[in-house]
Amino acid sequence: MATVDECRQALQDLAARLERNAETVRDRVDLDRTLACRITDLETAFHGRITGGRLVELADGDDPKAKIAISTTSDDLLALVRGDLDVTRAVANRRVSIKANPFDLMKLRKLL
Repeated sequence: MATVDECRQALQDLAARLERNAETVRDRVDLDRTLACRITDLETAFHGRITGGRLVELADGDDPKAKIAISTTSDDLLALVRGDLDVTRAVANRRVSIKANPFDLMKLRKLL
């Protein structure tokens, strides 16, 4: 099981990767939504905002009103961010749960 600090770092790494790709993605993905990432095995959460192809305002704690909510285990979060776990397969195998409207899901998939 990964630690809270490792999960926080993974999300910061994801934010950095999205930042590097933001210029090329911005025209293809028009998405401005709040995001909650809930780590089920650690009983913790992080929240932020996806806007302009970037993940910004990343902070500790849950956002119960987030438009996009991702729930997964700490190890699966790290595997997703590293690219070792395909998000589509993870959702199909119920290792990851994503709650969002269908249009947001399609846009989110383009980002990841």
